[in-house]
Amino acid sequence: MSVSMHKMSVIFLFLLVASKAHAGIMVNTTWLQQHLNDTDLVLIDMSSDQTQYQRFHIPGAIYLGYANLVQKRKKDKVSLRISRQRLVQILGFIGVSRRSHVVIYDDMGGLNAGRLYWELERLKHPRVSVVDGGLVKWILEGRKVENKYNERKKVSYIAGSPIADNVIDLAQIKKSLQTNKQVLLDVRSREEYLGHPRYKRSGHIPGAKLWSWDDTVDFASGFTFKKPDLLLSSLRHVGVTKKSQPLILYCRTGHRAAQTYLVLKQLGFNNILLYDGSMSEYAKDLSAPVRQGISP
Repeated sequence: MSVSMHKMSVIFLFLLVASKAHAGIMVNTTWLQQHLNDTDLVLIDMSSDQTQYQRFHIPGAIYLGYANLVQKRKKDKVSLRISRQRLVQILGFIGVSRRSHVVIYDDMGGLNAGRLYWELERLKHPRVSVVDGGLVKWILEGRKVENKYNERKKVSYIAGSPIADNVIDLAQIKKSLQTNKQVLLDVRSREEYLGHPRYKRSGHIPGAKLWSWDDTVDFASGFTFKKPDLLLSSLRHVGVTKKSQPLILYCRTGHRAAQTYLVLKQLGFNNILLYDGSMSEYAKDLSAPVRQGISP
């Protein structure tokens, strides 16, 4: 082999290894097609319901329902995150180890996938990616699907490093209103943000800026995320100008906020907290102030 050919072979091998080792937070359908048979890849389908999974899914995918990631507090029926121990149990049960490259998709513009991404960040799982556009984009491109039920061998998930600090609770939210150091983003609909005059406890947390989750998704282009320049521009309109700014996200139950967490992480923001109790918990606390109308 000539020296030039040898150099080309080395470069090609380097690029191949690098592409596998450094898959980003978001991967596209082409990348997924090329890596479906990777031995360390665990593909998780988080489509809207299990019936959809039974109809068809991306080859090799296992199913995990959103309901497995939340628990209802009996006293007030507020949905909150599951415990660290429960999360570790679920991961081991579906065959995810610490060495796995977890790749997640859904059919909802990242709504469900974002929640699992956030949960795995809590555990500081080394490799997690989400498929941009998910099942919708995959189908629109005419890629192969299957309807057989997949499962993996159960393993013991070893959590390892300490849990990441990416969550905030009600007491901390109320304290943040006094310091005003973080930017609060309400990612619900405009109607929810405004509140209904008939209901005293509807509206938004004082100071919160409206940045609806569904404005981040290009539904006409296979449910993919909008282009970064468009998203960053809209963030500037609500006062988010630096990627190091401390941000707090909330919605009604933490569901939509987790999708927005994923969007912001993909954009390079690195100081984000999610209030998973969100308005379903906040509004029940009569000492917590609520504001109606378009003003933050």
